[in-house]
Amino acid sequence: MPDRAALVTGASSGIGLAIADLLGQEGYGLTLAARRPDKLSATVEELRGKGYEIEEVPANLTAEEDVQRVVAAHRDRFDRLDVLVNSAGIGVGASVAEHQTKRVDMQLDLNLRAIILFYRECIDMLQAAGAEHRNALVVNLSSIAGKGGAGWLSVYAATKAAVVGWTQSMNKELAQSGIKSVALCPGFVDTPMTEFIREHVKREEMIRTEDIAEAVRFLLRTSPTCVVPEIVFQRPGESL
Repeated sequence: MPDRAALVTGASSGIGLAIADLLGQEGYGLTLAARRPDKLSATVEELRGKGYEIEEVPANLTAEEDVQRVVAAHRDRFDRLDVLVNSAGIGVGASVAEHQTKRVDMQLDLNLRAIILFYRECIDMLQAAGAEHRNALVVNLSSIAGKGGAGWLSVYAATKAAVVGWTQSMNKELAQSGIKSVALCPGFVDTPMTEFIREHVKREEMIRTEDIAEAVRFLLRTSPTCVVPEIVFQRPGESL
């Protein structure tokens, strides 16, 4: 059994996958959750080929019972949680007059509500890790859109701004218990989520998923006396 364990949502591709891979390199036992079972299974097979110990849980994280099922599976497998990575998210573009309630709710539920539920369901394991080594870590994926807004991605931007606010609140509530929270706020990253913009921003000009993952490696190595509440990732020449 690994000495430390992590739970990563949105782990089948993109930033979630890159962070999961890094945590596996660092020796963490992993629970990986994502919506599509086939895609998640392919990812898990690849990562197990690197020797990582992995619990695989397909789940719809907009459903409370699925969030609880993911956490229960992690607890049963590893019985500890040192790092929680809330990476699952979705953005749906629309003008203010064209927002569909179903799509608004989906973004609110996955990008924000799921994060809140994961904290609630994981808090006992995070508190135990914080008491043990004062360096439990929760990584919340926000966006540069959460720092400055985004026309036609307004609901997405609002949820990501809320993630920043939630992270600040969690540090005020939990940091003294050895539980650190960080909001990662990247610009355009080369992932499937940014395919919509590639006629304007070339893939080779985008931030790499490995850039985000390496920031997590840095966070794992900070001392218990250092909290990093937020990291913004920008492309050259980009501004908030």
